[in-house]
Amino acid sequence: MSYTTQMDAARKGIVTKQMEDVLADEIIDKDLLLERVAAGRIAIPANKNHVNLHGCGVGKGLKTKVNVNLGVSEDRCSPADEMAKAKLSIELKADALMDLSTYGDTRKFRRELVEQSPVMLGTVPMYDAVAKLGKDIGGMTRDDLFRVVEEHCEDGIDFLTIHAGLNRTAAERVDRNPRLTGIVSRGGSILYEWMKRNDKENPFYEHYDRLLEICRKYDVTLSLGDGLRPGSIHDSTDAPQIAELIILGELTKQAWEQDVQVMIEGPGHVPLHEIHTNMQIQKKLCHGAPFYVLGPLVTDVAPGYDHITGAIGGAQAAMSGADFLCYVTPAEHLRLPDLNDVREGLIAFRIAAHAGDIAKGIPNARDWDNKMSKARGELFWAEMLTTAMDPEKAIAYRKSSMPEDGDVCTMCGDLCPIKRTGSLNDAANS
Repeated sequence: MSYTTQMDAARKGIVTKQMEDVLADEIIDKDLLLERVAAGRIAIPANKNHVNLHGCGVGKGLKTKVNVNLGVSEDRCSPADEMAKAKLSIELKADALMDLSTYGDTRKFRRELVEQSPVMLGTVPMYDAVAKLGKDIGGMTRDDLFRVVEEHCEDGIDFLTIHAGLNRTAAERVDRNPRLTGIVSRGGSILYEWMKRNDKENPFYEHYDRLLEICRKYDVTLSLGDGLRPGSIHDSTDAPQIAELIILGELTKQAWEQDVQVMIEGPGHVPLHEIHTNMQIQKKLCHGAPFYVLGPLVTDVAPGYDHITGAIGGAQAAMSGADFLCYVTPAEHLRLPDLNDVREGLIAFRIAAHAGDIAKGIPNARDWDNKMSKARGELFWAEMLTTAMDPEKAIAYRKSSMPEDGDVCTMCGDLCPIKRTGSLNDAANS
């Protein structure tokens, strides 16, 4: 039996190769996976042209996934550096990469990324449209934009961020509700400017069926972008954000009618006490579609440490139902991240995702922690170091300050509670 998309396959009861990958990586029953993919509660982004992809599921009952952003920019135009970030991210077990390139031979870089990456890949075609058309935002035509979308699909990109919900009605909410930080989404700001300059509706909203037709053809997942996401905790959960979210919920149902998978992108700056509410609102308005959040950052005053502010919010979001976290690095708001920033950001968000999985009861999430705890209880250092989320860093810290007694560490030394109580127990049992 043939199928067009992962959702179409699930609705026909077909287990695809990518679904088999998910079943191997997760603890979920086959029938339940088919049911949730068919209903849109789980998405498996898997472009037909991404031939070396290892399928990955995002959504209800699955482990929280983590994405890494990278890409070539005009001020730091080094495809080699960005490819090094991609390779490091894959080594450090990122679940997805997003190519946000805005300069140079974007297609060459994108195709190389598809060829080398076994993890799912995303892009924002609006960025590439601006790069290709010389930044003439007002002069871009509807056909220009759709040509770029199809090119990304042809190249094998698994999910596309499209700000289809930022229509003229949603844009009016921005004009009527002044914000401290305005529109902070790069893709959203480009579309907002295009609509203002041309006095026309967002082409991705007005011609949404055309977009769905392209996605269905290549089995590309729509990551419906939040062009009006808050860029400060002051602007969180305001009228523009919620107005756009309502529209995204309507667009989600239209996509599902065409067997096109959907993820919903969520806010970037949210105070800690509003995160749970944001997750509930999204799941309700968008019919349980997988939720993909940037952070969210829980305070605005820590540039240089926003991998921490974001990971705090990311853990809370994951616990409250977010399915996919976009990492934030220490360089956020300051500059393009380097390799070390990528490492720090990715590990911080893997911690957040795992903490969220423990809290929301993902099957066997605690097993990893129990393995580490058992090794600590036995002072089994080799096991502790290899079990660490980042073994390289753990080993380096251990080697940097070795104790005289190799069973302990230099924090407690001879007063190590585990060793001393263990000795007492050994003596009592002898």
